[in-house]
Amino acid sequence: MGEQILKTASKQGSRQPLLPVTHGPVPSHHHHPNRHSYNSDDDDDDTISDPESQAWIPYNTFPLPLTEIDESKSSSSRTRVNPRIVSDAILGLSDGLTVPFALSAGLSAFGDTKVVVLGSLAELVAGAISMGLGGYVGAKSEEESFEATKRETVDLIHASPAETKAMVEEVFAPFNLPDAPVSEMSNTLHDSPERLREFLVTFYHKQSKPEGNQALMSGITLALGYFIGGFIPLIPYFCVHEVLTALYYSISVMGVTLLVFGYIKTCIVRGWAGRDNVVAGTKGGLQMVLVGGLAAGAAVGLVRLIDHAGNG
Repeated sequence: MGEQILKTASKQGSRQPLLPVTHGPVPSHHHHPNRHSYNSDDDDDDTISDPESQAWIPYNTFPLPLTEIDESKSSSSRTRVNPRIVSDAILGLSDGLTVPFALSAGLSAFGDTKVVVLGSLAELVAGAISMGLGGYVGAKSEEESFEATKRETVDLIHASPAETKAMVEEVFAPFNLPDAPVSEMSNTLHDSPERLREFLVTFYHKQSKPEGNQALMSGITLALGYFIGGFIPLIPYFCVHEVLTALYYSISVMGVTLLVFGYIKTCIVRGWAGRDNVVAGTKGGLQMVLVGGLAAGAAVGLVRLIDHAGNG
């Protein structure tokens, strides 16, 4: 009876204890508990009945579900997107979806598709270069500001330890901590000038070290975002030769694009789930449609006003 239970547990791959379970006295022909019982006919029936030799075997009645294993692997392999790249992409797309669209709508007042396409492409290229250079220069300025702050902090650490202690206490002041742990933390930080520098730069000056290629990535992201966003309203002008018809198609395409972009941009910041986030995303989309429509209407009205004044 005991050997049958051992064999059944081994075949099912269970992690249950490998001790024989019997009811009543053990038969005289049962193996000694300190011996190993092997079955040469079936390798799957190999069992070890020595309780001392089983001490190293992990006991787990239920195996770990595959879903938990997959989730742990996916979470460890998941990469985090740089929030600066997301911010630059949103900024580039926002400008690209409004300014070139307003320009193409304004140029449509001349009634020539070629004028609209060439003028808008010229503005797209110039605007993308300008946005890219602006992002690159801005990121470089942030790097220079970080390095200057770090140098000033190092000089202050060597010149005035009392002032740096006051700065550390100022960081912890909003938390209303007792003086003893704050003083101990300050002394620990001052024992290591490098650690104190990192603490003051991060928590007092609230600056983080920019990534090595942040300036280049920021410039490329802004330029591509602007060009992609501005090229969308020009697509109908490549497909339709009638300017007025192309303008109507462009307005329709941009209405949907601005609505979707505004919704996604808002939900990236607030979140996707929940009724409040859905309502906020819808409001963000409608706001983008309103801003783009006002910009396009102002451009068309201004071009027609100037053209009318020139003809008059």
